[in-house]
Amino acid sequence: MEKIKYSELRSTPKLWSLLFILALFIGAAALTVLYIEHNGHIVTGMNNQIVWGVPHVFAIFLIVAASGALNVSSIGSVFGKQGYKPVARLSSLLAMALLMGGLAVLVLDLGRLDRLIIAMTTYNFKSIFAWNVLLYTGFLGVVAIYLYAQMARGVPSFALKTAGMFAFLWRLALTTGTGSIFGWLVARQAYDAAIMAPMFIAMSFSFGLAMFILVMIGTCIMTGRRYGTELRTRQARLLGLFVGVVLYFTLIKHLSNLYVNEHIEFEKFILLNGGIYTLLFWVGQVFLGGIVPLFLLFHPKLDRKRNLVLLAALLVVLGGLAQLYVIIIGGQAYPLEIFPGYEVSSSFYDGVINSYIPTSLEFILGIGGVALALTITIIGMKILRIMPTNLSDDNVDINQE
Repeated sequence: MEKIKYSELRSTPKLWSLLFILALFIGAAALTVLYIEHNGHIVTGMNNQIVWGVPHVFAIFLIVAASGALNVSSIGSVFGKQGYKPVARLSSLLAMALLMGGLAVLVLDLGRLDRLIIAMTTYNFKSIFAWNVLLYTGFLGVVAIYLYAQMARGVPSFALKTAGMFAFLWRLALTTGTGSIFGWLVARQAYDAAIMAPMFIAMSFSFGLAMFILVMIGTCIMTGRRYGTELRTRQARLLGLFVGVVLYFTLIKHLSNLYVNEHIEFEKFILLNGGIYTLLFWVGQVFLGGIVPLFLLFHPKLDRKRNLVLLAALLVVLGGLAQLYVIIIGGQAYPLEIFPGYEVSSSFYDGVINSYIPTSLEFILGIGGVALALTITIIGMKILRIMPTNLSDDNVDINQE
């Protein structure tokens, strides 16, 4: 068993072609930002009732996945699993890249780009949004220090473990804050639930590991590096465990809502007669994003096949986007119950299911955030020694403590 060595990505036509394609998506997203900033949100599908649209689905997905992507690194340094340490650097880099991609999309929520200065200099500490600004920026700094400790020579093991533990606790706080944005919005029946915070933590484990597996397998295919079957299978089964936990929290959330009278009508809307939201919940989130990956990742033979693991991780990502679409947009589509127990009728959409049809501009913006995150990851691997040269089963002992 040779010593694990790291190297930068070599310049190849495949690498530059991929960066060029990603640059096209980022350029299209940048033009979209300028177009929306100039013409206003009226050119999107968002309106006075649905103020968080598809861009917010992508942004929150990337932010939540950023927290979970760091979990691979934490397993190695915090929980002492030696088999995960060779890929810890990529885990930290990907976590920062995903967060930056998500925040880049989220900036559009300010309406005008110059309002970013106000958001950075003026804080209302009664707002969970203000706390999240500090959590997001702090996460970047903490993980950057953690990555430096992983790469620098002569760093004591206790210092690395301390940095890893601090980063692990910070990422839990970050995801708790993101989930609390919805859990503390008591005015909406879709969000008013304390379970939103732990459910978002579970979602971060699932989405982040899925993104990590996609990037890891994709990089190894593109560069011809070896990625041992045993290590990949261990990570795939861990992903399956996280997928099961997300399904469990989803079940508990909906059962809890069905127990409370004020949430029953909303549950009927999402589970039975919500149109696109019901379809995305049962087909996108539960079946394609949950049941199918569980079958692929826990099958005694299928979980060892690289392409099927790749497919399962991709389905988890798509299922995660569907889940956030249902949570974010479906929750806004259901009308506010300003006077519970009474019927309200007026000319301002009271008691009416709010309509929302996303435009291509919103999807371009969201995909541009994903492209930005991947570009940052690739550039990081290109200039830093992030990727191990050999992760074959003969060179990585996944059972060593």
